[in-house]
Amino acid sequence: MRIAYFASGNGTTFQYLAERLSREQENAVSALLVSSAKKAYALERAKQLGIGSVILQRREFHSDSEFAEAMLSALKVHEIDFICLAGYMKLVPQKVVKSYRNRILNVHPALLPAFGGAGMYGRRVHEAVIASGARVSGATVHLVNEEYDRGLIAAQQAVHVSSNDTAELLEARIQRIEKQLYYNTLLLFIQNRVEIHDNRIHYLPPIPND
Repeated sequence: MRIAYFASGNGTTFQYLAERLSREQENAVSALLVSSAKKAYALERAKQLGIGSVILQRREFHSDSEFAEAMLSALKVHEIDFICLAGYMKLVPQKVVKSYRNRILNVHPALLPAFGGAGMYGRRVHEAVIASGARVSGATVHLVNEEYDRGLIAAQQAVHVSSNDTAELLEARIQRIEKQLYYNTLLLFIQNRVEIHDNRIHYLPPIPND
C-alpha cells in the first residue's frame, strides 16, 4: 500500500506514522506528503525522511475543480492507494474524497461526534471539553467524508477528565495516546482487515500464519 500524508503544520503525526511503517511494515510505503502551507515544518520532516512532497494551496487555483484535479494528479503520479490526514487544516476536496472513498483516515482529539466540526482543532477542542464540564474525552480515528469530522468512526480511546484539568493538561494526555491509536487503526486497513456495511466499520480477525 502506497500512502500519502496531508499536513498543514509541524508534522509530528506524519513523522510518527512514516517512521513506524518504515521500521515495521513491509507492505506499506510512505510515498508522498501533501502540504497546504509553504512554511509547514512537515515539509522539512519529509525531506529528512526521503519522502517526496508537494505544496497545494487552494488560492493558487482558479476553481475548486482545478484544485481538486491538481491534487488527484499528484496522487496519481505517486500511485497513492491510501491517504492519512495528519494535522491537515483544510477540507479535502469532494472529488478527492469520492476518488478515495473509504481510503482516507484522520485522527481527532476528542470523542466524536462530540466536539468536532469546522473550526474544532488543536487546543480549542480541549478548551471546549473543559468548558462543557465533560468528564470523559479522548481520541477518535475516523474515515473522511465531505464534512469535517463526520465520517465513519474507526476507533476511539477514552481519557478521563478530572475536575482540576486544564486544556493544556488534557491535550498532553490525549497526545500521548492518539498517535498509537492512529497507527493501530491504519494497520487494520493495510492488512485488509476492514469491512464496511450497514454504515459501520467491522474488523476481521488476523489471518493465522501457516
